Amino acid sequence: MTLIGDTAGKPAGDIIKDATDASFVADVIEASKETPVIVDFWATWCGPCRQLGPALEKAVAAAKGAVKLVKIDIDKNPAYAGQLRVQSIPAVFAFVDGRPVDGFMGALPDSQVKAFVERLAKQAQGGTSPVDDLLDMARESMELGDLGGAAQAFAEALSHDPQNVKAMAGLARIYLTSGDMDRANEVLAMVPAGAKDPELDSVRAALALAAEGDAETAEFEQRLAADADDHEARLELAKALAGRGRMEEAVDHLLSIIEKDREWNDQAARKQLLTIFEAAGHASEVAKTGRRRLSAILFS
Repeated sequence: MTLIGDTAGKPAGDIIKDATDASFVADVIEASKETPVIVDFWATWCGPCRQLGPALEKAVAAAKGAVKLVKIDIDKNPAYAGQLRVQSIPAVFAFVDGRPVDGFMGALPDSQVKAFVERLAKQAQGGTSPVDDLLDMARESMELGDLGGAAQAFAEALSHDPQNVKAMAGLARIYLTSGDMDRANEVLAMVPAGAKDPELDSVRAALALAAEGDAETAEFEQRLAADADDHEARLELAKALAGRGRMEEAVDHLLSIIEKDREWNDQAARKQLLTIFEAAGHASEVAKTGRRRLSAILFS
């Protein structure tokens, strides 16, 4: 292994080093009582290990001494890997105060490796809670389109806090995004009665829209082609489009109804529009742009 050079004035061997079963107590158990230690169990024949190793070293070096990395070849040093029940590699464990507190199996994308190391460093410095860091990591993974990584982070957050509403809402949204409405509803059924959270409201609204997305659009489009003022057809078309994730198109149709007759059917278009904003998330571009356009219509 090639060690990374001097970081923040510390020798590379002090921050990133190879260790053995004989040195495990000193290099990991005792050392972690002063500084968090990440242990990377690997082997020379393991391809994913060669992928993960450099990413771990880079992230640990960037932490500038807040975290240490110890690499252990399990072929030469099987004892502690056995005690920790390592069944596949790479296997990574984070030690704090002499005991494992976090970890993962398999190679992860560089962004998740970096987040793992930064989370450990932040915790050691009295930063945010592990659950909050996992939620942040899950949201970042979702933004990057990594649904698997996000699901793993949300699930890990729930293992720390089984009643965490934000983690439940996030996991439900992943299932919904994947098209598994049944699993999404199963997760939401676990939410404690009376729990309130904007993310929970948002995913429930999205599920309600998805349930309406099964309707065919051709009939409503044909009716609108014959009569552009058929508000009922336009409303049903908007519901179907929103249920399929075509939020911008749905918003266009609903705003068209409001512009022509804002009171139509007890403000049905405006109510459906607000449901879409909630489903998309109030900070989303769909909601922000839609609210501006709605205000322009209502106050013109």
